Amino acid sequence: MPAFVSVVLVPAVVVVVLAAEACGIINPFLASGPEMNDFNALTAALLAFRDARDWRQFHSLRNLITSLNLEAAELLELTQWKSDAEVEALPADPQSAEALRDECADVLLYLLLIADTAGIDLAAAARSKLLKNAEKYPVDKAYGSRAKYSELG
Repeated sequence: MPAFVSVVLVPAVVVVVLAAEACGIINPFLASGPEMNDFNALTAALLAFRDARDWRQFHSLRNLITSLNLEAAELLELTQWKSDAEVEALPADPQSAEALRDECADVLLYLLLIADTAGIDLAAAARSKLLKNAEKYPVDKAYGSRAKYSELG
């Protein structure tokens, strides 16, 4: 895997997985193993959708990463010029909640395509990243702090 893929994707994996979970789209921490998890089922459905339309030809790794970022910007746009209270209220409004779900889903779908193209097991990558973050941010030093790991005392 090229270095830029791991530098760009591993943090993106964690962010998107957490966002998708918060939006109620997926449960990324289902048991792994021979049974199909949400990522496998979604990826299979997505690849079938893509291939039925002959869109694979447009899905280079670079194009997919670019598209993920464009969709993430659309998710961010839902918060533009809103107060924190207005953003927190988005899920309570049916129209805003639908827009939030749709944009989260778009981000997740592109991430699934990226992971498939790059050979990344998203659930394993997210679990691994959580373990790394637990080491960087031990509870006794990070509890209640917004400091970066390099600034924790």
